[in-house]
Amino acid sequence: MGLTTTKTPTAQPAEICVDAQGKRIGVLIVAYNAVTTLASVLRRIPADVWENVEEVVVFDDASHDDTYELAMGYKLLSKIKHLNVFKNQNNLGYGGNQKLGYSYFIDKGFDVVVLLHGDGQYAPEVLAHLYQPIVAGEASAVFGSRMMMDYGGPLKGGMPLYKYVGNRILTFFENRALGMNLTEFHSGYRAYSLHALKEINFAHMTDNFHFDTEIIIKLHHQGFVIKEVPIPTYYGNEVCYVNGMKYARDVFRSVIRYQQTIQSVRVYPEYQEYYVHYPLKHSRFSSHYYFRQLVNQGYDVLDVGCGQGFFAATIAEGNRIVGIDSLPQVENAGVFEHFYSANLENGLQEVLPALGGRQFDKVLLQDVLEHLSTPDRLLQDCHGVLKPNGLLLVSVPNVANITIRLALLFGRWNYTERGILDKTHLRFFTRHSARVLLEKNGYRVMKTMSTVMPIELALGLPSHNPLMRTLNRLLAVLTWMMPGLLGYQSIFVVRSVIAKAELSPTN
Repeated sequence: MGLTTTKTPTAQPAEICVDAQGKRIGVLIVAYNAVTTLASVLRRIPADVWENVEEVVVFDDASHDDTYELAMGYKLLSKIKHLNVFKNQNNLGYGGNQKLGYSYFIDKGFDVVVLLHGDGQYAPEVLAHLYQPIVAGEASAVFGSRMMMDYGGPLKGGMPLYKYVGNRILTFFENRALGMNLTEFHSGYRAYSLHALKEINFAHMTDNFHFDTEIIIKLHHQGFVIKEVPIPTYYGNEVCYVNGMKYARDVFRSVIRYQQTIQSVRVYPEYQEYYVHYPLKHSRFSSHYYFRQLVNQGYDVLDVGCGQGFFAATIAEGNRIVGIDSLPQVENAGVFEHFYSANLENGLQEVLPALGGRQFDKVLLQDVLEHLSTPDRLLQDCHGVLKPNGLLLVSVPNVANITIRLALLFGRWNYTERGILDKTHLRFFTRHSARVLLEKNGYRVMKTMSTVMPIELALGLPSHNPLMRTLNRLLAVLTWMMPGLLGYQSIFVVRSVIAKAELSPTN
């Protein structure tokens, strides 16, 4: 956003009249040092738009010029009662000013808000085109696109070639990375359903110019419908407040941070609500891949440490599943016959009365033991809930993995959000020490497997990517040859060798 002397576009925008249909529509004009352009922007808002919108608000972001005074003078002379002007005491930044404006309209119970810049780069004449799809219930967000050719296209409208090329490159990258198909990500002319914005967490979003990218990412992630409409391009001699290279870096970084958060590689504050500590693993030779094969169908299954039930949902067809976790409730509760909340540090003692002596064909301990200070207690209780020929399926991280060995070689032992050095892990196991723990607690190991390292997370590629599939198969062969060194998790299929008569009443 900058100070702009506009020139006539190659095609004049057509005004349309859109009835508000009972919707409360607001227009948010963000302005910074816009004293030479703001009055023109206000004058160019069509009369029917002034009649349909309930309030137009100018938020002056602590301008150094007389933007605020000019806006107040315009309000006084025009006698427009539903034009309001505010000046921030401190500069909040482009994103921060938007957040303040959206909160203003949300708090007042509005239905729709249109974002309009005070620098004249976006045509107020087509303002109704922006809010019409939301009023009609066709979309939750509408973006004006300069890349659509209805008004002659961006270059004919005066967009500098370097900005056009940069815009196209960034938009191509964002579409590919996010699985979207927008013609432009970087227009600041937008309309939002405020009912959708109420579902967006603004708390840790940036105050800088790539706020526009973050809000697209969040709307798309949360499944809101986004529509584009063509807008004309206005460019002239401008003082631009956007550092193009920094903006491009920030956009690229924002997309990468989102991908890493949803892939559970790391958690970034602006996207933290999308982070899943223990996500479902889709790749071949992962622990979930092996557990799905080991569980199969037609069994009574006790999923201990079931989390939100993501894995249980993949084996629910044909199985009867009971879930236990320390969480008070789970998202996918419907996949369980019963769900019980319990502190697993106490083994199964808190849920045994509710189970009423029920026994299971398969008992799952997926990445549970490493979170317990005394895993023996849980292992001993599992004897009593296994059918005579039942199987206990256990997975634990392999602390002897090559990545941990190399880190130790260089004196590093850094806890992470997830993985082998998950900061919530209390115990660490090698293949050998995990086997000793199981045998000491009365189990015979029938089969041992090792999962491959999740290199798709390190490379930021989806597991279905052809390159990842090839690398995954190669790594699986090497892991089979050197499980102690390359294995990421160790999986054990075990049977109880303790006779039921030997179990104490507390077990």
